[in-house]
Amino acid sequence: MIPWLLLLPLFTQISAAVEKTLGVSPALLSKYVPLPSGNWKCLDGSKEISWAFVNDDSCDCLDGSDEPGTGACLNTEFYCQNKGHIGAFIPGSRVNDGLCEPQCCDGSDERPGVCKNVCKEASEEYRKKREEERKLRKTASKIRSTYIQFAHKEKKRLESVIESLVKDIEVKEKEVARLKEIADRTESISQAALEHKQQSPLYQSILDHAEALSALQREHKKHLEREKALGDILHTLRSNYNPNYQDMAVLEAVRGWEELAGLPHIGEVEGGEAGDNVPLKEEPPTPNSNDDENPWTPERLNNELDTLLNADYISLLLEHDEHIRAPREDSLLFDLTAYLPDSLVPQYEEIRGTLVSWLTKLGVVRGDDTASTESSRARQNFLDAENSLKSARDEKKQAEDNLAEVFNIHRFGRDGEWKKLDNHCIQTDQGDYTYELCLFKEAKQIPKHGGSTFNLGRFESWNPDESIKPGEPEFYQKQVYKHGTRCWNGPERNVILLLSCGTENTLLSVVELEKCEYQFTATTPALCLPLDADNEPRDEL
Repeated sequence: MIPWLLLLPLFTQISAAVEKTLGVSPALLSKYVPLPSGNWKCLDGSKEISWAFVNDDSCDCLDGSDEPGTGACLNTEFYCQNKGHIGAFIPGSRVNDGLCEPQCCDGSDERPGVCKNVCKEASEEYRKKREEERKLRKTASKIRSTYIQFAHKEKKRLESVIESLVKDIEVKEKEVARLKEIADRTESISQAALEHKQQSPLYQSILDHAEALSALQREHKKHLEREKALGDILHTLRSNYNPNYQDMAVLEAVRGWEELAGLPHIGEVEGGEAGDNVPLKEEPPTPNSNDDENPWTPERLNNELDTLLNADYISLLLEHDEHIRAPREDSLLFDLTAYLPDSLVPQYEEIRGTLVSWLTKLGVVRGDDTASTESSRARQNFLDAENSLKSARDEKKQAEDNLAEVFNIHRFGRDGEWKKLDNHCIQTDQGDYTYELCLFKEAKQIPKHGGSTFNLGRFESWNPDESIKPGEPEFYQKQVYKHGTRCWNGPERNVILLLSCGTENTLLSVVELEKCEYQFTATTPALCLPLDADNEPRDEL
C-alpha cells in the first residue's frame, strides 16, 4: 500500500494539469505549463501570475489568456477538443451558460454532467455528409475539366482566327493602296474631262437659265409681299372710311379695290359689318390664259421651284453625256440577228460582246463608259476595300480581346473554366415571375402573365471584397450585377450572385433583401475543384 500512497500526489498533479488546459487549442497547449517558480506568464507577456490562478474563473491577465476554459474574460475563445470528431472554437461568452453548443459535441463547454458527449454520432454524420460531398465534387470536377478543355480549344481557335486575319489584313492593305492610287489617277483624268464638258454651250445655257429663274423667283416674292401690303392698306381704308363723306378720290379708290378683289360694295354688305373679312373671289382667267397647257401651277411654283433650282447640274450633265453616248436599241449592230440566218445566230451571239468592244475602241460606236463613271467606280472600289480592311481590323481587335480574357483571373479564371459559361442562361420560377440569369451578361425579371420585363443588372465584377485575393476559390463564389432598370421612386436594381459547387448550372433561389437589391443563389461545376489530398481539409479526429 505504501508505494500507491507515494504515487497519489503525482496523480493529483496530472489531474490539475489537465484541468488547467481546458479550452486551450493544440497550437497553444505547449505554452500552458508552469514556470520553475510555480508561476505562469500571460501570453501577451504583460505579467506573471500564480499557476493556480489559471482557469480559476477570475480574469487576471489583460489579454484574458489565463481563463481559456471558464469564459471569465471578455473577447476570448474556447476550444472544444471533440475527441473522435473535429475540434472547434466557440466564443468564451458561451462557456458555462447552461446551453449545449452544437460545435462542442463533447460537452466540454459546460460543467460535467450538463451535456452529453455525442461526438461519435456527429462524426458518423459528418463522415457520411463528407463522403456525399466528395462524390459530388468528383463528378462535378470532371465536368469542370471539360470546361477547361473548351477554354483551350477556344484559345487555339482564336489564335488561328487572329493569324488568318493578320494575313488577310496584309493583303487588304496592299489592295487598298493599289485601289487608292487608281482612284486618285482616274479622278485627276475625269476632272479634266469634266472641266471640258462644263464649257459646252448647253451647260452654260442651263446655268444662265437657272440664274435667271432664281432672279425671277426673288422678284416674284418681292411683288407678292408688296401686293399683300397694299391689299392690307386698301382693306383698312375700305373698312374705316365713311361712304357718306363725298371724297371722290377715296370713294374711287375703295370702289376700285372692291372690283379688283371681287368684294361687294361697302353699302351692299348684308348679314355683317363693313369691316368683316370677306374672302376674295377667284379672278376669272383671261382669254389668253394657258393654265391647262402649263404644268407649273402656282402650287408647284411655291413647293417645287426651290428643288429645281438646287439641282446638281454637274450630275445632270454627266447623265446627259452618258445618255447620248449609249447606243440606240434599234441600232443595226444590235439588231443584226434579224438579218442573219438562224444557223448563224448562236455564233453571232457568242462574238457580239467582243465585236462591240473592238468597234468601241476603233470609234465606230460610242461606249457607255465615261471618264466620270470610271472615276465613280474607281472611288467606290477604293471605299469598299477600305471598309473591308476596317472590318478585318475590328474583327482582329475583338478576337485579341477575347483571347486575353480566356485565362484572365479577373474574367474567366486562371484555368479558363468559366469561358464555357459566357452568356449561359439559367432560370427559376418564383411567384408571378421567372428570373433569368445570363452569366457575365445580365439578370432579368420576366412576368409570367404579361407585362414589362425588368433588367435587374449587368455583369460588373467578381467578388469585390478586397480581403479576398483574385484567383482564389472564394473569389469566384460571388458575382455582382449592377445598373439595372430603376425602381419606381427608388434606386437602380442590382443583383448579388452567390455560387457554390454543384453538378449542374442551376439557379436555386431569388431573394429581395432590400428594395431593388436581389440575392441569387446558384450552383455550377466550374467551382468544383478536383479532389487533391494536399488541398483537402484534414479531419482532426
